[in-house]
Amino acid sequence: MRMSVRLNLPLEVDSVPAVRRLLRCALTILRVDGQAGADLEIALTEACANVVKHAAGAEKFEVRLDVGEDHCSIDVMDDGSGFDPAVDAEPSPTSERGRGLLLIKALGENVRMHSSPRSGSLIHFEKSFA
Repeated sequence: MRMSVRLNLPLEVDSVPAVRRLLRCALTILRVDGQAGADLEIALTEACANVVKHAAGAEKFEVRLDVGEDHCSIDVMDDGSGFDPAVDAEPSPTSERGRGLLLIKALGENVRMHSSPRSGSLIHFEKSFA
């Protein structure tokens, strides 16, 4: 079984838990391992929260979930002002912010980030299940 969903969401904080709940439901229906599911929920939350906070000029964003019994692929896209993935500076050890992209890279597989000035951004990540 496979579930594919494409969501166009308003650029607001309430969109983040809505997407997370949808992912959790899909993972539960497909009986995905709890730890892998938790990793995906955290990574998706960070990706969406980054868009809501940093996608200057965007009014909405898109999330694509493709969930199967052994694999999940997630894309989070916006049409905001973009960011420079090369300037992914590590936060200081005492900082309480700035760890979203690091978490996505640590919890996901095949992580790709693409951004173009005035054209928006894409964060793609996957997870394989045992």
